[in-house]
Amino acid sequence: MINIYGIKTCSTVRKAIKFCKDNGLEYNFIDFRAEPLECSKVKYFATKVDINLLFNNRGTKYRDLKLNDLNLDEDGKLQWLCKENMLLKRPVIEYDDKVLISFNEELYKKELLK
Repeated sequence: MINIYGIKTCSTVRKAIKFCKDNGLEYNFIDFRAEPLECSKVKYFATKVDINLLFNNRGTKYRDLKLNDLNLDEDGKLQWLCKENMLLKRPVIEYDDKVLISFNEELYKKELLK
């Protein structure tokens, strides 16, 4: 089963959901705005992908929190991701023992349509 983590108003999350529907893939959607992720789940993601890929430093929440001023290291980024899920780059796709970040149709075809 594929888990799609994100928020329902995000265009890239909607693209990931559409991809799954169009290709007949079963998925669960987890809206982390409605149900924040446990820190253990965020840490799990960080073991599967580079924290710099997981951490969205281009979004509104990043700017609102003025995190650029803090010059965060990897540990600092992980702490902020645990506190504020909206700093996760979306969507986060979890399946089997793999994690994919953002929407990339070619990568999805390669990884999810096996």
